[in-house]
Amino acid sequence: MATATANGVAAPFKVSDKESLVSYPSSTPQIRFTKLFINGEFVDAVKGKKFDVYNPVKGDKITSVSEADIDDVNVAVKAAREAYDNVWRHTQPATKADLMFKLADLMTEHLDELAALDALDNGKPFQIAKYFDVSECIKTIRYYAGWATKIQGKTITPEGPYEARTRHEAIGVVGAIIPWNFPLLMACWKIGPCLACGNTLVIKSSEKTPLSLLLLAELTRQAGFPPGVFNVLNGYGPTAGQPLAEHMDVDKIAFTGSTAVGKKVMRAAAESNLKKCTVELGGKSPSIVFPDADLDVAVAGTHLGIFFNAGQCCCAGSRVFVHSSIYDEFVKRATIKAKELPLSSKNNNGSALQPVVDDLQHKRVLELVESGKAEGATVACGGNKGDKTFYVEPTIFTDVKDHMRIAKEEIFGPVMSVLKFETIEEVIKRANNSIYGLASSVFTQDINKATYVANNLKAGTVWINCHNVLSYAIPFGGYKQSGIGRDLGEYALHEYTQVKSIISNIVQDPSKLKININA
Repeated sequence: MATATANGVAAPFKVSDKESLVSYPSSTPQIRFTKLFINGEFVDAVKGKKFDVYNPVKGDKITSVSEADIDDVNVAVKAAREAYDNVWRHTQPATKADLMFKLADLMTEHLDELAALDALDNGKPFQIAKYFDVSECIKTIRYYAGWATKIQGKTITPEGPYEARTRHEAIGVVGAIIPWNFPLLMACWKIGPCLACGNTLVIKSSEKTPLSLLLLAELTRQAGFPPGVFNVLNGYGPTAGQPLAEHMDVDKIAFTGSTAVGKKVMRAAAESNLKKCTVELGGKSPSIVFPDADLDVAVAGTHLGIFFNAGQCCCAGSRVFVHSSIYDEFVKRATIKAKELPLSSKNNNGSALQPVVDDLQHKRVLELVESGKAEGATVACGGNKGDKTFYVEPTIFTDVKDHMRIAKEEIFGPVMSVLKFETIEEVIKRANNSIYGLASSVFTQDINKATYVANNLKAGTVWINCHNVLSYAIPFGGYKQSGIGRDLGEYALHEYTQVKSIISNIVQDPSKLKININA
């Protein structure tokens, strides 16, 4: 995701010298698809319901889309089940790979349109959506297309006259529920391994950001995927996500979102048919800056860690522990860098802070900012709402204590809390003192220190001298209440397959072997 430079951590995308970050391309994208996508067709919701979708930059209505409820979930799951039983489970792995490669080719052809829809829907700058979100989506689909022909079991030699082997088989019908912070990318993290392993899919987009996934659905149809293999529902969590998690004919749920909602999803899955669950949930990721760190690298890395995507990242480095000997200098440099980050959709330096996604999120972020002020933290910069729609100033708090809400709760906004520490053992203990354990980062030039700290942090990912570096080939997931299971890499394949053991009794004495001459 991010690329290292001599001066620290660069932006997580490459932008042409002739391009600046803007919220849209030269023209607002045409909204071509607004219905549900079930069994290879765009259809209205059974009850004909719709809901409105809004743009966070301007706050205006974009369009209305069909709203799924339990009736539509039932139709989509039935289509997915029939496609799995009758077509997809019998389709050769090489054919699945070819279809996925074709989908990636079509996504490349429609790169600008997909990016424009994500930018319009989510509020992120167009070039970020293009060069990071959608580009990573394409790489992810290609990566898992390559895996479709390489899913295999093992042969095992047990005791006695037996031979054993394992098969890694598809689970069946997968239900996926994705968030709004990276609408298309989070979807592709599920789509890639799900389809490569031979499952069919019913995926519910966030009601805040449904548009890019509908275009992707059209591209699956153009690529030639059999009807029912890929189905998309627009809808709300309680009326579409909950029925999907509870459905008796869904064999697995893959969820990305908040810890609170993740618990509800797991409860619904357990109380229905005890379906398999993977959940990638919230975080309060610590970054640790030691006195021997390259301060330019540390400032750039922690800046990217919290302000990328306006802090709307589950792995955002929202707790920055800085050694007391360099605390003041770090704060000084971090504050200068944060103040240079424009609250604008157009700029000339290749960076922009987008708004948070909607009014509800805007109010939550600002409420937590006010709690920081009330509990005694010092505002080094920011601390206010922007001058329009749902922008929040890039905010840095100093004098933060571990008990404060801003140091404990996931804010999901552009708010950095800087905490002071003295010793290695102290900071490891404090960094681990959280219900979350998704990610973390360590800044030091001492590889022994970095390794020791990384080995002792309770987090699914530890970055050294960087933050927010993600790859389709590297597993991603959390400890504790940050989730169960892993997205990405070969590890994700295990989440979309089940292992079958086959044991044969091998007759060792040929005289005891009965031969049917009429066979």
